[in-house]
Amino acid sequence: MARTKKELPLLEKVMITDVAAEGKAIARVNDLVVFVPYVVPGDVVDLQIKRKKNNYAEGKAVNFHEYGGARAVPFCRHYGVCGGCQWQVLPYSEQIRYKQKQVTDSLIRIGKIALPDVSPIVGSEKTQFYRNKLEFTFSNKRWLTNEEIKQNVTYDQMNAVGFHISGTFDKVLAIEECWLQDGISNRIRNAIRDYAYENNYSFFDIRNQTGMLRNMIIRTSSTGELMVILSCKIENEEEMTRFKAILQYLSDTFPGITSLMYVVNNKCNDTINDLDILTFSGNDHIFEKMEDLRFKIGPKSFYQTNSEQAFNLYKITRDLAGLTGNELVYDLYTGTGTIACFVARQAHRVIGIEFVPEAIEDAKVNAQINGIGNALFFAGDMKDLLTQDFILRYGRPDVVITDPPRAGMHRDVIDVLLAAGPKRIVYVSCNPATQARDLALLCEKYEVAAVQPVDMFPHTHHVENVVLLKQKE
Repeated sequence: MARTKKELPLLEKVMITDVAAEGKAIARVNDLVVFVPYVVPGDVVDLQIKRKKNNYAEGKAVNFHEYGGARAVPFCRHYGVCGGCQWQVLPYSEQIRYKQKQVTDSLIRIGKIALPDVSPIVGSEKTQFYRNKLEFTFSNKRWLTNEEIKQNVTYDQMNAVGFHISGTFDKVLAIEECWLQDGISNRIRNAIRDYAYENNYSFFDIRNQTGMLRNMIIRTSSTGELMVILSCKIENEEEMTRFKAILQYLSDTFPGITSLMYVVNNKCNDTINDLDILTFSGNDHIFEKMEDLRFKIGPKSFYQTNSEQAFNLYKITRDLAGLTGNELVYDLYTGTGTIACFVARQAHRVIGIEFVPEAIEDAKVNAQINGIGNALFFAGDMKDLLTQDFILRYGRPDVVITDPPRAGMHRDVIDVLLAAGPKRIVYVSCNPATQARDLALLCEKYEVAAVQPVDMFPHTHHVENVVLLKQKE
């Protein structure tokens, strides 16, 4: 006998009380905590429970009785469906207030460490069109909104280019206008979509692994340069000829594209880091500028996606490092060496370490471009490369700057830092929770001397945080 699915309850007139992680808000019903997207504190709503665990549930607001006082009107037509920019419904002043609270709460609750006063968060001057990179997906499975389904809207064209819908691997929401990147991004995406429609180009079917057009990356830069990378699946020469026609169309229609590249991806996944990316026209790179430094950005290079806030983040990092020109600095998780190059002129020597070999090659090029001769770069797994033997060979650091991925630092890396005993550690993090966990371990020998949050991603829950650690007396 088939097991019937338990019907989940509808909770009426529930007050939203706070903001939680991952862009959701919180309601409390008796002893049950309910996480709800697309609402703000002060809203009174009917909640349809979608998922229930022992001590929490996830719900959806299906009816609003009252609206909270601190509420903004979302400016994007795709809000609530796209899944991105969930905090558009919050005024920006409230967004950064909650991000400041998120940082403080994480460090206190998870780290359980003594803190100085947390400095006011550095907000982003731009809250729209602040990103320098976006990636769009082509799919023959267009996502239809609830409103379109209710109205029985039908489309002759079910191909779409846009963003994946959260929780689905094959459905893509057709994006008409995105407010994250300079308007040229919208014009290029829509132009290539319309050209593909008019000339019957096939969009990728991820289930059946068929279709030509797969992905598109658009990168803009503070120098005015523009990179477009088109990913495709190609089976024969005839398809390649046809694909190059769409590249030529892009080149002719948008002469401002300074780097037009493409990659043939016949794999089952969308990753392209292991594939050759070829140049169709222009250069195989663009440049970013920060102070008097220039950074070469290739198709696989990592660079902070909010250029203006990256500058503020790096200035804060350099200031907290307290360099006098005599220090040996280790820059852990250096990426393409942006922070290493940014602090090198204030240090005696900088050693950058990064897992990705291609990133280290970019870092070496960036140092050379900027005439920096006091930086060394090494590629390898951090926990395997950063050892006592490495430190004995290259020197005990006076200052360590670390900017790990969201998962934070491996315990072995923390143990090496504790043994090395640098005078100062500047810890840059995109995840205050894992940062707090690591700080609790480092505070065996260090104390937190400064905390500075930075908002890199308006209208999202994400926040960067910079912490200065000093040796205990």
